[in-house]
Amino acid sequence: MTDLNLIEPGAGATPIWPITETDYARWRAKQPAAVGAWLDKHRFQAKPGRFATVPAKNGDLLGVVVGVAAPSTLWNFAGLSLGLPAGTYRIEVPRGRLDARTATTAALGWAHGSYRFERYRKAPAGDGGAQLEWPAKADRDYVEATVSAGAMVRNLINTPAGDLGPADLAAAALSVAGDLGATAETTVGSSLLTAGYPMVHAVGRAGRQEPRLVDIRWGNPKSKGPKVTLVGKGVCFDTGGLDLKTADGMLLMKKDMAGAALCIGLLHMIATLRLDVRLRVLLPLVENAVASDAYHPGDVLSSRKGLTVEIGNTDAEGRLILADALAEADRERPDLLVDFSTLTGAARVALGPDLPALYANDDEVAAELMDIGNEEADPSWRMPLWPPYAEMLDSKIADMNNVSGGSFAGSITAALFLQRFVTRAPRWVHLDLYAWSPKPRPGRPEGGDPQMMRAVYRLIERRAGKKKPKRK
Repeated sequence: MTDLNLIEPGAGATPIWPITETDYARWRAKQPAAVGAWLDKHRFQAKPGRFATVPAKNGDLLGVVVGVAAPSTLWNFAGLSLGLPAGTYRIEVPRGRLDARTATTAALGWAHGSYRFERYRKAPAGDGGAQLEWPAKADRDYVEATVSAGAMVRNLINTPAGDLGPADLAAAALSVAGDLGATAETTVGSSLLTAGYPMVHAVGRAGRQEPRLVDIRWGNPKSKGPKVTLVGKGVCFDTGGLDLKTADGMLLMKKDMAGAALCIGLLHMIATLRLDVRLRVLLPLVENAVASDAYHPGDVLSSRKGLTVEIGNTDAEGRLILADALAEADRERPDLLVDFSTLTGAARVALGPDLPALYANDDEVAAELMDIGNEEADPSWRMPLWPPYAEMLDSKIADMNNVSGGSFAGSITAALFLQRFVTRAPRWVHLDLYAWSPKPRPGRPEGGDPQMMRAVYRLIERRAGKKKPKRK
C-alpha cells in the first residue's frame, strides 16, 4: 500500500483552517488580535494553494490557515503533506464536519500530494512527516485505491526506457492482474503475426525486447454488468523509427507508454473496488526503434481488421498498434470502449498539457465524461470526429495512410484513423493525452500524471453495480 500520510483521529492534532479568498476578511476579523497581526505581518492572502502556519504564545504551532478554492477541488490540500512541518493535523471547519464529497476530496488531495518517485533517489531524511487525520465521512476505500493506482501509474511513466521495455511493462501488468485474480494472456514476437496483430509486430520488431500484446480479463463472465474494454498505447520508447525524431523530441519519450500504464491503474481501481463489470484490458507493447529490420516509410502493412495501411511516417506508430488492439476490442461489441494514448503533439498545441483531447462516437457519453472530469478535477475537452477530414488519410496504393501528409488537424485525423477500426462498439471514447506535469504544482510533481484515470473510473462506476470491499 502506498503511504497515504493519513491516520486515525486522535488527540493533539494541529487544526487546519480552510478559508476561501471571499471569506478571509470575515474569518480574520473573528480571530484573536495576535493571529490577525501575524497573518498581516506575513502578508497572507487566502488564494488557493497558499498557506501560513500560525504560532502559539509558547512557540508551538497553533494552527494552519489555508487558502482554498470554492467549490472544493482535489488540489486544495495537496500542497500540505510535503509543505508542513512534521506532525499530526486535522481539518477544522466552522460547521464541525466536511460533507462526504469534500471529505473524500480533501483526503485524496492530501495523499496525492505525498507522492515521490524514489526509485533512483531517496527523499531527504525527516522530510514529509506531516500526517492528516482521516476526515469523517471520507470514502476511505476509494481514496486508498485511487492513490495506490495513481502512484503505480506515475512510477511506470517516470521509469526510464532502459529499465522499462515491453517485457518489463508486460510483467508489471501481469503482476497486477495476478494479484487481483484476473486472467491474462500474452502474445509475443512472431506469434503476433499468427495471432493476427501484424501492425503491433511491425512497429515493435526492431526493439531490443520483442513486441507483445497483453490481454487481461477480470470480473464474472456471467454477470449482467456492462462489458467494458480498455485499450492503452504502450510505446515504451519512441525514437520515431526511421523517420527519426530530434534529440529534443526524444527527451520525454519514455512516457509514450502512459496509455498502457493508465489502463493498469484503472484495472487496479475497478477490481479493488469491485465494480460489477466484465472488464477487458488490451495492451499493445512495443519499442519504436531504429534497426536493420525496422519498418520503412512507404511500407504497406496489413491490419487485424483487414484494412491495408500505407506508412507515410514511421513516427505515427501509436495509432498503428492501437488500431490492431481496437479491432480486437471492437469485435466483442463492448458496452463501453475507451482507449488511452499519448498520441499527437497536435493535441498539445491545441489544448496544452492539462486538457486531454476527447473524441467519442456518442454525444451522451462525451458530455457525461466532460462533466465528470470537471467534478473530479480531471478535465478533458471534446474535439470533433470531423468526417470531411477523413479524405486526408487517402492512399493511392492502400486502403488508407497512417498520416495526412500535412500539418493541419493532426489530432483529428489520428482519431479518424482509429475510428476506421471501431465499427461495432456503440460507445467509444478516444483520449489523446499528455500524461505528464511539465512543472511542479501541489499534488502534481513534475513527471508522470495519471490523467483521466479518476474521471474514467467514475464514468464506469456510474454504469456498474458497486460492490464495497470488506475493510481490513
